[in-house]
Formats: sequence, C-alpha cells, structure tokens
Amino acid sequence: MKKQNKANISLQEYGMFLALIAIFLIFNFLTDGKNASAFNINNLVMQNGYVVILATGMLLCVLTGNIDLGVGSVVAITGAVSAIMVVQMGVPYQLAFLIAIFIGAVAGMFVGFFVAYLGIPPFVVTLATMLMGRGLTYTLLKSQTVGPLPEEYIKYAAGFLPTMKVPFAGADLDLVSIFVALTVTILMILAEIKSNATKKKYGFATYPLWQMIAKLVVIGGIIWFFFYKLARLNGIPIVLVIMAIIVVIYHFITSKTVAGRQVYALGGNAKAARLSGINTKRVFFWVYTNMGILAAVAGIVLSARNAAATPKAGEGFELDAIASCYIGGAAAAGGVGTIVGAVVGAFIMGILNNGMSLMGWTTDIQKVVKGLVLLGAVTVDVLSKKKRA
Repeated sequence: MKKQNKANISLQEYGMFLALIAIFLIFNFLTDGKNASAFNINNLVMQNGYVVILATGMLLCVLTGNIDLGVGSVVAITGAVSAIMVVQMGVPYQLAFLIAIFIGAVAGMFVGFFVAYLGIPPFVVTLATMLMGRGLTYTLLKSQTVGPLPEEYIKYAAGFLPTMKVPFAGADLDLVSIFVALTVTILMILAEIKSNATKKKYGFATYPLWQMIAKLVVIGGIIWFFFYKLARLNGIPIVLVIMAIIVVIYHFITSKTVAGRQVYALGGNAKAARLSGINTKRVFFWVYTNMGILAAVAGIVLSARNAAATPKAGEGFELDAIASCYIGGAAAAGGVGTIVGAVVGAFIMGILNNGMSLMGWTTDIQKVVKGLVLLGAVTVDVLSKKKRA
C-alpha cells in the first residue's frame, strides 16, 4: 500500500492569523478590553472597509512586482464626483455610483496604457496620477467639503442588514449574524475536506489531522468572535457584505482562473511568462484598470462613511493598501501572495490604527509603528527567501 505523504502547515502561510490574534490581544490588554467591545468591532469593520477593498486590488499589482501610488487620489476624485452629482446636480445616487466607477476605470486604463504599452515604470506613472488626481479633486471641490449626502447614499457605509434579535445573556442577539457565522464555518470545513481529498487523489502531501483541526479552530474562533460581537450590537454592516463579495470574487479569480494564473506567472518571471505565450501587456493593462475600478468603489464607500466628500479624502490610503499586502504575506518581488492574506493584513493594519487611537497615541507615533511593522514584514520575507536559496 502506498504511503501517503505528509506536509506541515507553514508558519509563514498561516502565521498572519496568529499575528492578527496576538496584536489584538496585546491591545486588548493595553486598552483594558476596549478594543474587544461590540461597538469597537463594528467601528473596525466600517473604518477599514475601503482599505480591504483597496488591498484586494493592490494585491494584483503587487503580484506583478509593482504597486499603485495613485489609488488614494482616485478614491478622492471618484468620491468627489459622486457627491457633487448627488448633492449639487440632483443625480440619482445609483447613476452617480456608475459614473464614479466609470471614472475609476478610465483612470486605471490611463495608468495601464502607459505601463503596458509605453513601458513607463509603474512607480513613475502612478506617482504622476497621484499628483494629478489630488489636484483635480481640489479643483472639483474648490477646496471645500461637499455634503451632507442623503441617507440612501450613506447606508452603503453606515447601514446594516435587517436583523432578527432574540434575548440572550441579558441583551439582544442578532440571529442573522449567528446564521452567517455558522454558514461560513461549515463552508470553510467543507472546503478543507475537499482540498484534502483532492490532494490525496493526486498523491500530493496532506497536512496531519491535528494540524488541520488546529487551523480550523483558530480561523473558526476568529470568525465566531467577530460575528458574535456584531450580533450583540446592530448586526451585519452593509459594507461588510460589499467587502465579502469583492473578496470572494477576487479569491476565485486569483486561484481558479487562467487570468489569475497569468498574473502570478508575470510576477514570478516576466520573461518566462512572455515566452510561454502570455500577453503580459494585456495582463498589466487589466490589472491597473481593475485597480482603478476598486479604488472608485472605495471612494464611494469612504464618501458614504463620511457623509460628504472632502479634498483630503484618501490621503495615505495607498500606503495602507500596499502595507496590507506585504504584511499579509505578499512577496516584494512579486509572484507570491493571496487575497485572504491581503485581507488579514488590512485588518492587522486596522487593529493597529484602532488600538493606538484608543490608547491616545498621536498620529506621528502611529506612523512610526506602522512603518516598523511594514519594514519587519518585508524583511522577514526577504530573509526567508535567502535562507531557502
């Protein structure tokens, strides 16, 4: 009988979940449990929705070995256009959303054209779009805030799904949130079982049972803690649904489609990708076009969250999105990284921002800490590659 190969779960692959838990517990101790309150968990979701959306798109850029410095400005200008049309021109918010997304797509295609077909380095092109986008935002808004936005607009960042509350432990508990947590847990277990069965079928190494169970318990614990806290307050935020849809779609694209495999191939070895028949110019073009579209979605969410459009909206967002990808395990050289990792990285950044704010740390100190965390994540990645080499 053929002996089944066994593999061990890589700490580099799942260490980000342990890091997420560790950072959360540290701030839980330092803030006397304030960061674990239902109110704060809800704020954590709403305040980081746009970062997760941007990190999802940024991961594709990082996978090609590049970044996009202009996403913060695209967030600002698309949010400004959407708010101006709704508040000053009386355009229905649905149409304003579509126009804003179209503008984001055009901005992405602009970058994609210079990068893919003219061969201009992405750093230079996106630095230029960052400056141009910020200038156009100030021009459109005339350096003033446009608002307040109507309630139906705001609900996409500040609204909640319908709830079904029952008394539990001295307070109300939303059964919809509990049902979603149960569904996600079951799907996660089934996906793990299917993955393990597929590996066995083709003779690939599988994880020992105890490691599989440990991984499921850790990730499942995060899920249940998260949704239980939401269930104790207002239920599931609409922005969380938007994030989940985007994450699921892009996880499927990067892991199950030819387009996703081409992005990884391009980042792993661009010359080899071209020789194998991949149209690398087209890959670059759609990756940056896609980044523009997701930046527009983030711009709409941010303007809804603020109930207005401001000239300084989105400042520094590109750095948070890039840092989220690297902290989540993406390789600085490209070709390595996952959507789930980028999302976990975004929440690690969110927990850091949130925890330091609760402790009363100034924004200057917060920037120093985030810089050190980013530098540490990239350093670990580079050093681990040197050891394997």
